[in-house]
Amino acid sequence: MRYVIVGFGRVGIRTADLLATEGHEVVVVENDPAKAERARENGFTVVEGDGAATDVLAETDLDAADAVGGLTGDPETNFAVCAVANDHGCRTVLRISEEFSEAVYREYSEGVDEIIYPEQLGAAGAKTALLGGDFSVLADITEKLSAATLTVPDDSPVVGERVVTLDVPEEARVYAHGRAGEPMTIPLPRTAIETGDQLALMARPDAVATVREMIHGADA
Repeated sequence: MRYVIVGFGRVGIRTADLLATEGHEVVVVENDPAKAERARENGFTVVEGDGAATDVLAETDLDAADAVGGLTGDPETNFAVCAVANDHGCRTVLRISEEFSEAVYREYSEGVDEIIYPEQLGAAGAKTALLGGDFSVLADITEKLSAATLTVPDDSPVVGERVVTLDVPEEARVYAHGRAGEPMTIPLPRTAIETGDQLALMARPDAVATVREMIHGADA
């Protein structure tokens, strides 16, 4: 698969490296000459320039991209990146690096497929370690697997099925479920899927796409 990563800082570098390790094609967009050169040295195709500029993103051939990540330290830039990518039918991921009001969060979330908080993930790791857990084990697992949260659309073919009986690939596991707007929990044996539900998935990267297509049907 082909991915465009905008921003080759600490989050962008790690993301690009993991995708490349799994055999995916990665194009990096970076406006800092030193970081752009580092990306080239790491073997990535690089488009140098402002990732929020439409003409710069056009050089990445968005029509051929499966997903675009706005992973710079500036959420406004990241949102602009995702807005352009949406026009090309790409899956979009937006990085937020600081706390936002609920209203601003909603504004961002309505225009992208996924929002990530690197600091929140780091805090979760620190909490696990402080409580005596081995967070390195989880980190090793998640480098080999992908985690995704999928929202069940109105016309999903899985509406009415029980979560625990979903026919997902062997390389995938649905480990949590939540009603729309409610916290996610481990699904009970009789929990049936409803429109708007969220399913938390852990799977090999290729299996994530398979489960997403199963849940979204023809619109995947």
